[in-house]
Amino acid sequence: MAWKTLDDMDLAGKRVLVRVDINVPMEDGVVTDTTRIERIADTVYDIQDAGGSVILMAHFGRPKGKVVPEMSLEHIAPTVADVLGLPITWANTDYRDAVKEMEGNEVLLLENLRFNPGEEANDPAFAKRLASLCDIYVHDAFSAAHRAHASTEAISKLRPSCAGRLMAAELSALETALGCPKRPVVALVGGAKVSTKLELLGNLMGKVDYLIIGGGMANTFLAAQGLSVGKSLCEHDLADTARDILAKADAAGCEVILPRDIVVAREFAANAVNENLAPDACPDDAMILDAGPKTVAYIEEVLSKAKTLLWNGPLGAFEIEPFDAATNAAAQIAAKLTKAGKLISVAGGGDTVAALNHAKAADDFTYISTAGGAFLEWMEGKTLPGVAALSN
Repeated sequence: MAWKTLDDMDLAGKRVLVRVDINVPMEDGVVTDTTRIERIADTVYDIQDAGGSVILMAHFGRPKGKVVPEMSLEHIAPTVADVLGLPITWANTDYRDAVKEMEGNEVLLLENLRFNPGEEANDPAFAKRLASLCDIYVHDAFSAAHRAHASTEAISKLRPSCAGRLMAAELSALETALGCPKRPVVALVGGAKVSTKLELLGNLMGKVDYLIIGGGMANTFLAAQGLSVGKSLCEHDLADTARDILAKADAAGCEVILPRDIVVAREFAANAVNENLAPDACPDDAMILDAGPKTVAYIEEVLSKAKTLLWNGPLGAFEIEPFDAATNAAAQIAAKLTKAGKLISVAGGGDTVAALNHAKAADDFTYISTAGGAFLEWMEGKTLPGVAALSN
């Protein structure tokens, strides 16, 4: 690895400032999903076990440099305390006094970083203020690594820095999946629009052996081949782009897998009357909402001989039954192969986490990233400022 981890740092007696992602969903003042808080636990515990004092910093929402009371991390502090099983002290904007008063295994949680306009501006002065609180800086928020902010980029130049447990696990998983993968490598890319995944597809076709395209994206590729897709979600203006992607993938020796059969309906509704058809048989008044069993069978055939799977997005309208069938089946196939030790499976971005949880397959994947935008930019082959800062 080109970056240091907690194991490379002398943490005893040190104040350790940790950038985390606890930008959790809330309803009526209650945190509805504690996954992101749970994932910072190993870093917090390991720093304390090594004799360090933990100071957490994070963002919440998009206050755009202004104090927005409902976006205060004060609302989240009690949940962080419950999940970690540690005393959590929330610090308003007067950070320094709060740091001086820290005691025992107390964890300090700083107020929302984005209340200060210097955070998103990557302001050196704000970074210096943050650095003054600590002896060591730990980046444990891969989900924020694609942004050059004061708490993710500028501060790393001011203090000895390393990756936290979550960040290190994420980087290791991504390197395993695409940096130096075991072959054959399969990428499954789904979603609504090709236009949002052009850079992703461009980067993947030269690095994977099989590229499975699903969701609304697949409709654009089917239409580009002269097939009617009826009233389906489709970017007809990207037909030339889709054909170009197919040609480049072929030249790179990458097999593109499109639906071999389709599930269509006349309305986008749960349990709508539907039928399974050949890809060239979509009625003019119908829409394609999922891939069919022949497609799933071929995906199973491909995955059974693969060594690495990179998954981003669903194969169909997984939010409503029965159009979740292909996504569920493919996810369960991947999970079974992973559990048997035959496949390394890494997933993330967009609706992926929700889709795999819905399929009850998430627990058996090798690694699932909750990073969203950062995961996608990494898949696109972009340099992430927060990671580059650690590497330097």
